[in-house]
Order: sequence, then C-alpha cells, then structure tokens
Amino acid sequence: MINSVKQQHNKLLFVLSICCLAFFSCKTKALKTTSSKTTKPNILIIHVDDLGYHDLSIHGSKIYQTPNLDALSKESVSFTNAYANYPRCVPSRYAMMTGNYPVKDGDVPDDGFKMDDIKDNKNFVKNIKNSGYQTAYFGKWHLGGKESLSDFGYDYSFAAGHSGSPISFLYPFNTPKWTKKKSKKAPIPDVEEISKEGDYLMDVMTNNVIQYIKNRDKNKPFMAMFSFYAVHQPLEAKEKDIKRNKEEIKNFDFGNQPEFIKEGTGRTKMRQNHPKYAAMVETMDENVGKLLQTLKELNLEDNTIIVFSSDHGGLSNDGTKKRDLATSNFPLRAGKGWLYEGGIKVPLFVKWNQKLTPRTDNKSIIALMDVFPTLLDITSKKSLHTDGKSFLPILKNNENWTDRTVFWHSSKARPTNTGDTKSSAIRSGNYKLINWYKEGRTELYDLVKDPYEQNNIAKENPKITKQLLEKLNNWKAKF
Repeated sequence: MINSVKQQHNKLLFVLSICCLAFFSCKTKALKTTSSKTTKPNILIIHVDDLGYHDLSIHGSKIYQTPNLDALSKESVSFTNAYANYPRCVPSRYAMMTGNYPVKDGDVPDDGFKMDDIKDNKNFVKNIKNSGYQTAYFGKWHLGGKESLSDFGYDYSFAAGHSGSPISFLYPFNTPKWTKKKSKKAPIPDVEEISKEGDYLMDVMTNNVIQYIKNRDKNKPFMAMFSFYAVHQPLEAKEKDIKRNKEEIKNFDFGNQPEFIKEGTGRTKMRQNHPKYAAMVETMDENVGKLLQTLKELNLEDNTIIVFSSDHGGLSNDGTKKRDLATSNFPLRAGKGWLYEGGIKVPLFVKWNQKLTPRTDNKSIIALMDVFPTLLDITSKKSLHTDGKSFLPILKNNENWTDRTVFWHSSKARPTNTGDTKSSAIRSGNYKLINWYKEGRTELYDLVKDPYEQNNIAKENPKITKQLLEKLNNWKAKF
C-alpha cells in the first residue's frame, strides 16, 4: 500500500515537472518572439519636394509657421550642413535611393532608374527588406512607373509612379483647373478612387500612410517612405489657409528687402510673400503632425526611426522666362537648379527615442546619398560600398565629418526656367568651389566665414582654387 502511494506521488511529481518545463519553455519562446518583433526599429522617412532650408520657422522663417517640424527638430539629431546631391528632383532622388552620386557617363540621370544598373547587392531597399522588413512607398517617386517600385524592393506603393507633380492638389487631382485641355503630365495613380469632392491631396496621402501603419503586419518591422508632392507647384491651397496668410503677409514689414534681385539669366526672389505657398508649407507641417501623433497613439514612437528631409532647395529663381516663384531661400543664395547653398542645402532631422541624444550638428557634412547606407547599417550592419556612407557614428556622437569632400555636377541647366547654367562644385572642409565649366568661370567661398556666398575669394587664394578645381575635375573624369 505504501509503495503504491509512493509510486502515485512520484508519477504526480513527474507530471508536474513536465508541465513546468513546458510552461517555462513556452514562456521563453514567447519572450524570444516578442523580443525579435521589437529588436529592429520601424523606419518612417518623410521627404518633401522643393522645400527650402529656411522654409521652416525653426530655421528662421518669419512667415511660414511649422510647429510640428520645429518640435521634431528639437527631438532629433538635426544637421545644419546637410546637402542634396543635385538641385533638381530626379537626380537628387536617384542619389538618395541608390547611395551614389547621380552621374553616369559624364551626365546625370533625368529619366529615372534603369534597373539593370542597380543589382540586388547594390540595392538598399531589397537588402533592408531581406533583413526582415515590410517596405512601403507613398507619393512622389518620379523615377519610373508604378512597377519600378516593386522591382526596386517595395512591397506596397500608393500614388507613386512617373508623375513629378500633381496636375492639381484639389480634387479631382488629375484634372487641370485652369483649362479644359488634357494635361501632358503623368497622372497620379490610386488617389482618385478613394477621394471625393473637397479633398486636398496632402490630406488624402497622409491618411493613407496612417492606415498602412495601423494595418501593417505586426509581426515584422516596417520601413515606409512618404514623399510629399508638396510643396512643389502647382501652388494651390485651401481657401481658409490662403486667406489667413494673405492677411499675415500684408501686415508683415519686409523693411528695405527687395522682392527680387538679378541672378544668372533671371531673378532671385528675396521675400517669402506667396500666400498660397505659405499655406502649403503649413498644411504639410500639419500632416507631419498627424503622422507623429499616430506613432504616439500606437505606442510606436520609441521604436521608430524618423528621417525628415527635402530633395533640394526651394523654387526661388526664374530665367529668361518669368514665372510665379514660390519662396525665397534668403539669406542663402539662389535656389532650385543652382549649386549655391540655396539650391542644395536641405533640412535633415533624424529622431530615434532613447537611442539618439537630440542635438544640432553644425560641423559634419552630410548628403542625402548617406541616408540609406545609414539605415542599412542600423538594420543589418551591412555596407554596400557606395559613394554614400553610414553616418550612424555621427548620430551616436562618436564622430564628426568636418573635413569631408563632396561633389556636384549639374549638366541639366535650365537658363530659361531657373536661370542657372552648367556647373560643377566641390566642398572640402570649409571651402566650396563652383566651376561654370562651359564659361570658364570659377568662384571660391569659405562657408564658415561666409555661409551666404557673398564674397568670392578665388583670386586671393589661387593655390586653394587650383587644388580644388583639380580635385573636382579628377572626380568628373572617373565618369
């Protein structure tokens, strides 16, 4: 009898032991699973079209109010020496997406990607995707048709394709409001099927990004890039916002600041006094605020890297053909299309809560072609050996790139539309040299002493001028 009781007791202990082991095993697996879900950060890239460095109130604008971006900047590592790799849309975006200078066979791409040139082992999006990410793209692509986004590695895209700007920001978006003629511009796909009378394109786009984030696969981190069509032309905004800005601009004292000065073959706009553009910038800021609020509400804020930037400077110049100019990049010189700072200097904020200490880096020289190498470094510790490089050590405040050398080659000049002529440029440390190679003209600036490029010191510094020009020409000769 005693032996029987002991046997039953031992069996019970054995069963309980197995149950405990199973329980702790399951719990360990669950913890590992949860850990694997949260180890890699989500990524949200917010890219704005034609936004100038000084179009943000935190960067000095007295007309455009951008409270959400101002707050984001203060919560980020913010760069004051960040550059687009080209002062126009397609080559700039090409450089950002490939991590390379937008120069091939001595020229710049202006018709998008040729996928045969971008092998998988040089494709950042595919490599990030292969490290476990779901990938999505929203808005201005301008580098090929909708199918090219899938070829490039994006699982999902919305309202993206050939189009470089909307036919209208006001519904219906693919119908001109000023003429009954059919537009020659490529239509924006997807948007009209989910929109209605009274809708504004920026709002529709933002709502779709929010829905994607809410409905994403929760078992995988996401990388989503939202490329605003704003604040590119056409200059169209909501009537209430236009009315408010008209009143504010009317009451603003610009002092003795002229409205235009001569530059190149045309004019540079010197006042931020366009009420429609002001309204567009502020609506863009509101929509950025909606995205940031969504991350907070979904408890994703601490595990999401946010990258904010623009593709080049604001549209502030015309040429032999006068046009409706959107903004002023003053005190920076010139704007879109030019290799002066107004054309290539861009805002760049990187936020990653609890991983990066917010601060302003006013020393390191960063380019948009560095963004995806940095994201790949974070997500998989890989390098694809492109012209761009990971600035993660800078984000972590372990390095600064004060002596870096970067180059530009602008062969697609538009003297009719933006007043610029063919030029190349180099920045090395404090010095920046611009060479108008068809005209045989060169300018040199010390950007630390003269950030607004008002004092050409080429003649006073012939040795530096010669050295930088030789380095620039040697770089160009590689292509």
